[in-house]
This record gives sequence, C-alpha cells and structure tokens, in this order.
Amino acid sequence: MKKKPPLSIRTIAGILFLIGFITAYWQWLAYRAFIETEINLDSVETILISKGDTVNRLASDWQKEGIIQNAFYFKIMCWLNPELQKIRVGEYALSDAETPKSLMEKLSRGEVIQYPITFIEGMNSFQILDMIRSNALLNDDLKKHPLDLVKALGIESDHIEGWIYPDTYHFTRGESATSILKRSVKTMQSVLEKEWQNRDDNLPYNSPYEALIMASIIEKETSIDSEREEIAGVFVRRLQKKMRLQTDPTVIYGIGPDFNGDITYRDLKTKTPYNTYMINGLPPTPIAMPGRRSIYAALHPAEGETLYFVATGDGGHYFSKTVEEHNQAVKRYLKKLRSRK
Repeated sequence: MKKKPPLSIRTIAGILFLIGFITAYWQWLAYRAFIETEINLDSVETILISKGDTVNRLASDWQKEGIIQNAFYFKIMCWLNPELQKIRVGEYALSDAETPKSLMEKLSRGEVIQYPITFIEGMNSFQILDMIRSNALLNDDLKKHPLDLVKALGIESDHIEGWIYPDTYHFTRGESATSILKRSVKTMQSVLEKEWQNRDDNLPYNSPYEALIMASIIEKETSIDSEREEIAGVFVRRLQKKMRLQTDPTVIYGIGPDFNGDITYRDLKTKTPYNTYMINGLPPTPIAMPGRRSIYAALHPAEGETLYFVATGDGGHYFSKTVEEHNQAVKRYLKKLRSRK
C-alpha cells in the first residue's frame, strides 16, 4: 500500500488561512451582533460615569454587572471608533433600544441627565435655601453664614433676599448648589439692570436695589398682571407724599418663621425693620423673589390718584383715592369674609 504524500507547505498554509478566515469572519459576525444588540436593562436605568473612568474599567465593570455580554468586543468597538473613548463625566439615562455603540455615543456627546429645579415668584430666600438643601441630587456646598453666602454669590448687598431670579434651572447629579444660585443671581442682576435703564422719570428710588425691594412687595401683593402697575402707582405716590406703605406682606416677613398665617392687630403694632405700618419708607431688603413683571411695574407705575387698595375677596383688589372710600371697601371685604365663614 502506497503512502499518501505529505501535504505541501502551500496546502497547509491554505488550510490555515481558510481556518483563520472562517474564525475571523465568525468573530466579525459575533462582534457586529454584539454592537447592534440591545444591552441588558433589567438591573439599571441610569449609568453614572465618574472622574477617572476609562473604557477598560467600564468594560470590566459592565460585564460583571450584566449590562454587556462581552468586554473584549466592547474594547474592540471603542478601539475601532476612537471618538467613543472620549467619555464625559455625568449620569446618563438608558433608552429602551440602547446598544453598546449608542450608549458610548451618548457618553462621548455628554448627553447627561438634566434635572429641573423651579424657583417660583414670591418665594423668599429661606424657602429657596431649604428647597436646595433638601435636594439629594445636588451637592450642598452652600455657605452657612449669610454674609459668606452673599460674598460667594457676588451680591453687592448684605442679604441674598430678592436676588434669586424665579425660573426653572437644570442641573446634573452632583452639581454644586452654589452654581445654580450663581446662575440665578446673574440672571436677576441682568434683568434688573436692563429694566432700570428703561425706567420712568421721577421715581422715588435712589438705586436699582430700592426698585428691587418695591418689586418684591408688589409680587407679594398680587398675582394678577393687570394690577401690578396700579399697585406700584399706589406705593410710589405714598412714598412721594411721605406716607407709610402699610403693606401686610412686609409685616409677615418681619415676623419670620413664627408667623402662623393669621395677621393680627398686635402684629401691625409690633415694630420690626420690615413693619411698614411702623417704619417710614421702604423696608431694608426685598421680602421675596420678584418676577420680571413686578420689576417692570415698580419702574413703570400707573399714573393716577389712588392711595389705598384692599382685596375684593374674589382674587382682585379695589383701589381708592380717599381713606373714607377705602374704609367702605374694607367693610365690604370683611362682610364677604364673614358670609363665607
């Protein structure tokens, strides 16, 4: 029996090449399937990328957590696409159809989750600081001493009251609370400066800050836009006539956290720096965050002769020229309150 001749080197090389080609092609198909297959969302809805995280570390951690199935293919994907290696720190949401590639594209674009926080017109600084400090997504780096906080925010006064612009602000997980307040203060400074430059003539304010104080009182007196200029007109005329403002919201602010929701005759007669029944002129600081409409009204008060106003009981106010007319309006308001009770 004749022996079969040994395979030639060329034949062996051809076989090895074919085996290598089939193996490589199979690996390529498996790789393509990997990058196009949705990742496992059973265990996580968001992914947090920290400073110092690398592709190699993410590949290892995510495979252990079951988010991806093959760390080797993941590394190959990022090696073949260098732009995917430029990951950005932050928290990312995973979509229902997320693939390894779409996730890394999201990380390289920095599409971090943006959380909202809303400061509402009429809120005061104590309410805002409590809101911020109770938000677990923020890094509470706020200065404890009021003057230190004022300095950190770049405010040219002794109190932050009134300087926080009411709006919705977006932030990322772990962002500093100070950074949000800085954005808010900068917006308020810009709005106030712009409105101050376009103010009416002959106003009883010595500075934009005094206009901000007036705007905060207007904000607390009404939520009806059509009334703001008229209320501003009443207060401006009272200042010009050296009359006291006699506005309840300033009394309430002076009482502070102890206010129980029911203002009394004794409250009106208790002297505080903010009780405008007892002090002349404006209180020393704003009493809340005014919105742009109230700032505009403070700088563009309505002309007229009214010096008094009182609630009507249906959301609006009745404006009077004389104290006699005002007293009658007060009686009508009190009668309506009694009838409701």
